[in-house]
Amino acid sequence: MKKTLSHHLLLWLAFYGLLLLTLSTASGQVLTRGTVNGHVATATGKPLEFTTLMLLKAKDSVLVKGAISDVDGKYAFENVGAGRYVVAAQQVGYRKTYSAPFEIDEKQPALEIPTLAMTDETKNLTEVKVIAQKPFIEQQVDRTVVNVENSIVASGNTALEVLEKAPGVTIDRQNDQIQLKGKAGVIVYIDGKQTYLSQQEVSNLLKNTPSDNIASIEIITNPGSKYDAAGNSGIINIKMKKNKNFGTNGNVIVGAGYGWVNNLSGTRNDLPKFNSSLNLNHREGKLNLFGNYSYTNRQSAQINELNRVIPFNGRTTYFDQTSFRPNQFVGHSYKAGLDYFVSQKSTIGVLVNGFSNDWQSAGQNNTLISDGNRQLTSKALTRTDMRNFLSNVTTNVNYKYDMGKGREWTVDADYVHYGGDNTNNLSTAYTNAENAMIRPNQDVRNLMPSTINIMAFKTDYVHPMKNGSKWEAGLKSSFVKADNNTIYDTLQQETRQWLPDASRSNQFKYDENINAGYINYAGKFGKLKVQAGLRAEHTHSVGTSVTLNQTVDRNYLNIFPTLFLSRQLDTNNVLNLSYSRRIDRPDYQNLNPFVFYLDPYTFQKGNPFLQPQYTNSVELTHVFKNMITTTLGFSRTSDFINRETPRQIASENITYVTPENQGHLDNLSLNVSFPVTIAKWWRMQNNVNTYYQSYQTFYSGTPYEVKLVAYNVYTSNNFTLSKTLSAEVSGWYNSASQYGFYRAQPMGAFSVGVQKKVMEGKGSLKLNVSDPFWLNYFRGRAAVQDIDFRVLSRWESRRIMLTFTYRFGNQNVKGERQRNSATSAEQKRAGGNN
Repeated sequence: MKKTLSHHLLLWLAFYGLLLLTLSTASGQVLTRGTVNGHVATATGKPLEFTTLMLLKAKDSVLVKGAISDVDGKYAFENVGAGRYVVAAQQVGYRKTYSAPFEIDEKQPALEIPTLAMTDETKNLTEVKVIAQKPFIEQQVDRTVVNVENSIVASGNTALEVLEKAPGVTIDRQNDQIQLKGKAGVIVYIDGKQTYLSQQEVSNLLKNTPSDNIASIEIITNPGSKYDAAGNSGIINIKMKKNKNFGTNGNVIVGAGYGWVNNLSGTRNDLPKFNSSLNLNHREGKLNLFGNYSYTNRQSAQINELNRVIPFNGRTTYFDQTSFRPNQFVGHSYKAGLDYFVSQKSTIGVLVNGFSNDWQSAGQNNTLISDGNRQLTSKALTRTDMRNFLSNVTTNVNYKYDMGKGREWTVDADYVHYGGDNTNNLSTAYTNAENAMIRPNQDVRNLMPSTINIMAFKTDYVHPMKNGSKWEAGLKSSFVKADNNTIYDTLQQETRQWLPDASRSNQFKYDENINAGYINYAGKFGKLKVQAGLRAEHTHSVGTSVTLNQTVDRNYLNIFPTLFLSRQLDTNNVLNLSYSRRIDRPDYQNLNPFVFYLDPYTFQKGNPFLQPQYTNSVELTHVFKNMITTTLGFSRTSDFINRETPRQIASENITYVTPENQGHLDNLSLNVSFPVTIAKWWRMQNNVNTYYQSYQTFYSGTPYEVKLVAYNVYTSNNFTLSKTLSAEVSGWYNSASQYGFYRAQPMGAFSVGVQKKVMEGKGSLKLNVSDPFWLNYFRGRAAVQDIDFRVLSRWESRRIMLTFTYRFGNQNVKGERQRNSATSAEQKRAGGNN
């Protein structure tokens, strides 16, 4: 293993060295970095302060940099690459003014251009059109940003499918887990507010959120002390689209698509899809109103193959299971709110948002049971009829007070309600190899009503200092009440009556109170930028199994430090170092000791004794010429929560999974992100992430250890074909990897999209083909002690989508304020199983 690890590390070091050499050669034209200085004034020579300055490419007016003039009318553009430019000055009440073209090169790296004299605006002038489009993957110093809004291949997909393309993100569709750089425990935010859902519910929500409603996705691997300490692998913040000073605007999006798969008999299943949304924003005087509504109707399907080998008392039994689950999802989501600007310093806001999701599935599971000689002995055919309904209403009242000089006080109060009503009916017929009945049918129905209520309050204060440093502090309290009831009935075949099954039923209640406080400092010591913070969280939780008369009461206090250092080494190089300690509390549903059956031989169950896991992370990031970003990170997770620990009841041929605390997990990762401009009309963005994992634990009293090197690669190619026509080709690949006890085989796919702007730029048509050759599927195996099974899972990732977007009204209307609500840390852990 050591030889293999050394071999992989040498290969990656050689790759990175070659990459730096290649890009240094390819970017030879931009080795020169210069500065541009100047003044802006009125026609009478009076300096103009707070004027917007734009550095534009002289050839095509593409925006390169922006700046604001100071009180003396001075401005500066630093770190400017070689080329030919113009400077544009803009301020309300004055005509837009341009400089004469000039050049920055090795002979003239620093230039002060003549004063830009701005005259009063008396008539409209034809302006230079500035076109600047963000890349699909944008690497910033503290986070990675996926700009979904401008992507063609993202159009018509779901949020989960777009997330799958993000650097370092892998989606375990078999177990509905989101991983970042090989680590599970990602916290998902939507518009700065945490979703409060379990991993399964988050995955299901993202599966049914149209990508056309998303502006960008932010991936933050090491959040600061201001954020809740939950999430061992970081935060993913999904920012929904906003409108852009007075008036009304909005947009309408309509999309339709088609996918297909073959069922177990080989018959083709057609799977149509439709989504639509309306976004509105209106601002007049001191009032800003905003809202949106989305409707989604999608059909999908999943095919699973499960092959198990079960040894018991000297004999071996083989189980070969195949299942087909067509799904129908109908979802409504909404948001409405207002911001009232009481004065220039005070703003109060109200926000209501929520969703209503209805997911249905009528599936079939065939099980072939063979003896040790692989001779078929019996069959089991299970038909499932499932319906999962989940609704949510979140209300938020917020207040912001601007004290001047950068000082700011904010208050948020939230109330969140989730209501679930799930049903699962299973009917199993047992026959021998000749299809003759060998035992009566087994019919079971399962009702799972659930409610979760969350109340939270938080307040934050920001206080800048005269020396440029800044202090932040805040408090937060949250209260959670969850009630999950699992009711099982068994059909009495003789009387055809449903009888309660007390052995499987269970009611579980969970109460939790978390009180937190933090303090954060940001400043500069010479050329070294420092941000240090400390967060304390006290947790009191009580989990009660009403049916089993079992209570687990926990009371604990944790301290979470964070540290960020940044140093500008020279014009081309920036180095950042960060450290954080984080916690992952168990999902509410994982604490529920209920049993959820997939068929008579396969189920999952909760664990009320599950403990939190803790992660210490450190990252070193190097940014070269604002182009190549390299991040080396290490983390250790103790009391690691393995959400899918396999267990077996060999005497009954039953295999099940349950969450357990399993030893510790070490993760060493290296991530490289770099753009390449092949031609003016062809831009490429690339990301390579490789990681080494060491997982050590005990399984049934026996040491268990896994060491593995894995990697994932993402690339996107953007083609500008004309002023109104563009195209995009993107692809990703994940090597073989390990999820706890599961070894996953390589996965990958690519997508192709074309966009046409219509209606004078107010409308756009996007045609996207995802995974045309159906390459994206999951293969995995778990082999530990008496556990030995293989899984193959396929879904209809192959599809074609057409999306039309129309923007109307004043497109310069400023959208609602962005803010984090008080309930930004609990929602991931709420909800049930799908």
